Amino acid sequence: MEVDLLAGFGVGFLGSRLKRLAERMQADAAEVARSLDLPVQPAQISLLMTIRLHGPITVGELAERLQLAQPTVTRALGTLEDFVEARRAPDDQRSKRLALTEKGEALMVRIQTQLMPRIEPAAASLVEGLSGDFMQGLAKVEARLAEASLLSRVKAAGPPAMWARDFSDDLTDAFYRINAEWIEDMFALEENDIALLSRPRELILDKGGVVLFAETPELGVVGTCALMVSKDGWVELTKMGVLKSARGLKVGEFLLAKTLERASSLGFGKVYLLTNKKCAAAIHLYEKLGFVHDAEIMRLFGARYERCDVAMSYRPRG
Repeated sequence: MEVDLLAGFGVGFLGSRLKRLAERMQADAAEVARSLDLPVQPAQISLLMTIRLHGPITVGELAERLQLAQPTVTRALGTLEDFVEARRAPDDQRSKRLALTEKGEALMVRIQTQLMPRIEPAAASLVEGLSGDFMQGLAKVEARLAEASLLSRVKAAGPPAMWARDFSDDLTDAFYRINAEWIEDMFALEENDIALLSRPRELILDKGGVVLFAETPELGVVGTCALMVSKDGWVELTKMGVLKSARGLKVGEFLLAKTLERASSLGFGKVYLLTNKKCAAAIHLYEKLGFVHDAEIMRLFGARYERCDVAMSYRPRG
């Protein structure tokens, strides 16, 4: 199973994912434009449309209208000499304002009659049927970012009390130690446990899964949880453990939420887990975050562990 690494990095890389999405869509739109012999790049179309709507307009005003950096706008205008001209403002000969040339006006007609009628339904098909309104959600993110920048939000939050880390080879021993502690406290390490705990990269990550760790400033790495690709499109949430020294810090709830968030980012829609009735606190936490008891999961996967007498599947809420 091929892994989307950028998606797997989680919501902290939202900007990178949106940039990638924009680049992909613009590359496709550029191909459509070339097929129509339109001498323009998709990123330039918003400039032309804004100049057409609000011109004559200065470069600074254009950048402000589109909420883009002025150097970005200046670079994009660099190859539009045939379609955009700078005119002296009647009331200020030192100021230049941008307007479309005759070729620019003709190009905009073609864009609006030939290109956009093709692009818009194609783009609409990408978001059709999604849960919720993607564009409204995107608008809300943009509005919130306008209210408070990422930097100001980081500063307001202060130093984190706990954070999630992705697997690295130097954490292999921690993965084994944290899980062996709770398993041996309540049960006995089974052959399947030892294999997964000893070879997480080979058996989990290299097969498309994820291993996360919870870390605190004072205690270091204190917990771990994994997503392991199974069969028939299912992904197992497994090897979730917290050190005794960190009990009471809500590490398990933090880890479970982060792991489910990662599952969502990766598009893992079918998540299950296997456990035992003795793990009552963990089962309560699973139920709290959306897992339900599932006899079919027990039938499909329960035999993997001798200790398994509870099987659950995830049903996202809301």
